[in-house]
Amino acid sequence: MTRYLGVADLQRMVAEIGTPTMLADITHFIRDDFLRWQSFQKSARTANHSPGGVIELMPASDETFFAFKYVNGHPRNPLQQLPTVMAFGVLAEVATGYPLLLSELTITTALRTAATSVLAARHLARADSRCMALIGNGAQSEFQAIAFMDALGIREIRAYDVDRSATDKLLANLAPYIRSGRLQVIATESVREALAGADIVTTLTADKSRATILTPDMIVAGMHLNAVGGDCPGKTELDARILQQAKVVVEFEPQTRIEGELQQLPADFPVVELWQILQGLENGRIRADEITVFDSVGFALEDLSALRYLHQRASAMDIGRQLEIVPRLLDPKDLYGYALGKAASPAIAH
Repeated sequence: MTRYLGVADLQRMVAEIGTPTMLADITHFIRDDFLRWQSFQKSARTANHSPGGVIELMPASDETFFAFKYVNGHPRNPLQQLPTVMAFGVLAEVATGYPLLLSELTITTALRTAATSVLAARHLARADSRCMALIGNGAQSEFQAIAFMDALGIREIRAYDVDRSATDKLLANLAPYIRSGRLQVIATESVREALAGADIVTTLTADKSRATILTPDMIVAGMHLNAVGGDCPGKTELDARILQQAKVVVEFEPQTRIEGELQQLPADFPVVELWQILQGLENGRIRADEITVFDSVGFALEDLSALRYLHQRASAMDIGRQLEIVPRLLDPKDLYGYALGKAASPAIAH
């Protein structure tokens, strides 16, 4: 049988485990998988683009697990009361192809994106970073704020969104951390005001366009830029000149060249892949005054890591339900007979 985790199951996990703990756990799973990067079959995602957005399939596998995620990106969806990003995924065992887990990944994608951001920032941001500008205060913003607060010691968020109601929502959702004194959140009136005094800048805008959210004159020595919003062809957030003066780190270079901020630059512009830093083959930040950029587009291995985590924790907590999404046959060659109603075999032990 296949374990199914729906939206209510993820809500229960978040409630019982806690957002900070889930973020820390998923970060650990992603780090472990990046440390064995060479064990995985990897490819850029398959994307079908339309005028209103994009729908993508993201596969990855090693000798034990295969995973894929279905995910979209439709910036105008909120006008129809739909999320900009919606996703679900499957984790299967490689030995038989049997699907072990079918799970929602909309909430989980936000968790794994923030987890990957802090994993990179541990090596790219200054250790004394305490203030982060958060540009774009939509669906992923709270996850990023909590992850950076909990894992990197960020104590001040300077928030900006063209939609002030999004910033108000961010303030309301982060109220428990604000009241406890762990976090100060300041609503600003412009991108430039948000960046004033920031050590880290996270950009999370949704508009599918070649936008210029950050320009070189806004950037100061020692900043780390966590560029999350530019994640498909024709969608960027940074002036290309910022990249040209920075150390740029990516997840999977062939994909980022097509989808990330890198799409603005020549194919030979030098970058470092995150796994190389984690394995000690390349340096992260080497100077306090260095400008660093994590050109994050989201990579399938992160989803495999998140699905592994969900499968392990949901099994231990007995969350979700069992679905029979593939047939159990007395005679595996007699699919037609089964379709006509012949008895199924005893439950497969998965």
